[in-house]
Amino acid sequence: MADKREVKKSIKQLQKVKTWQLILLFLLACFISATFLRLNNIGMIERRNAVISADEKGDEEVTIARLYDLQRYVSTHMNTGMGGGIYLEASYKRDAQEAYDKAANDSNPNGNIYKKAQDVCAPQFSRYSYQYLQCTTGELAKYPSANDLVDSIKAPKADSYKHDFVSPTWSSDFAGWSVLVTALIGLMILARFVSLLVLRALLRRHYQNI
Repeated sequence: MADKREVKKSIKQLQKVKTWQLILLFLLACFISATFLRLNNIGMIERRNAVISADEKGDEEVTIARLYDLQRYVSTHMNTGMGGGIYLEASYKRDAQEAYDKAANDSNPNGNIYKKAQDVCAPQFSRYSYQYLQCTTGELAKYPSANDLVDSIKAPKADSYKHDFVSPTWSSDFAGWSVLVTALIGLMILARFVSLLVLRALLRRHYQNI
């Protein structure tokens, strides 16, 4: 009889907190967590756009500073994955154009060919682009002495202009703690259901043994 009373007492204690109350609290925690996670992602996007803006303006020092700021933010905030990273397209185009300009101004015979190719392609494009590169390569291919000339140009490697930073799985910021609280509430709801099922099963078993 004592065991029976203890089981009933445990059930009543669990029933003091209503399931709908826990579920409501869980939904509220989910909303708060989603809000903070979204704010983290917005913070990353703002810093990424600042990098792109500085790169387009051609200010190398500011670009590097913005990159460090982006790296620090992403590495300390969850849900800030960059989805493939950021590519400094403007810097690459400027450096690639500089490499072609240097080759075109060279005094050797190859340099004269570069200049001829640029004289044909430059008027067709307002700035350096992939289409401009294709045009220049096509013009160089017209000259028999132009074998491997494109490879001889000291053009920058595109991969070196790509930056990607890793976001942590969990971070000790508002988003991280709200996610943790949400998970704990979810575990409480699950534990409540399991506990009630176990206690009721024990109570039915007790009646069967009488």
